Amino acid sequence: MSVSSFTERALADSLKKLMTTYPINKIRIKMITDDCGLTRHTFYNHFQDVYDLLGWIYKNEIIEDLEKYCDLTHWKKGILLVLQYTLDNRTICLNTFRSLGRDHLESFLYKVFDRVLTGIIKDITQNMNVDENIKRETADFYANAMMGVFIAWLKQGVKEDPVIIANRIEKMVKGNVTRLMEEYNKS
Repeated sequence: MSVSSFTERALADSLKKLMTTYPINKIRIKMITDDCGLTRHTFYNHFQDVYDLLGWIYKNEIIEDLEKYCDLTHWKKGILLVLQYTLDNRTICLNTFRSLGRDHLESFLYKVFDRVLTGIIKDITQNMNVDENIKRETADFYANAMMGVFIAWLKQGVKEDPVIIANRIEKMVKGNVTRLMEEYNKS
């Protein structure tokens, strides 16, 4: 791990630790740097502000090995990984959701769901001739729909079992994407 990565990870770990106790809008850079033993100058060498650091956390904590779940056979396991990550980091995710940092969480979720759906659509259409714009619009539509289900789960305080949420998403997606791709198949 490079020195830069080590520093960024230390700052991120401190922010996550502080977010278990304080709302993000009450966390100051000094609190973060005091917690991890770094200077304000070091913080500003890596991030513009607390929300920039929060964005880094979501960009860099994308669930490991998610790529292997971005296909028609395994996508539900990928969704369960995202749900489990949220459950494991419940306080931090809810703190972010209820703050000005919500955009970072929503951007993170959209990118994850879009990657999963793009993989599903790629598998479905491997022997089809479907316009790339249709594929992109479909992935975008269903990624936003998944985000809607996910955000409703967050609004309810992450109380429902992740398996129930994954099953709800599966009902919404299963078969519908395949039928849509078949409908637009030009071959």
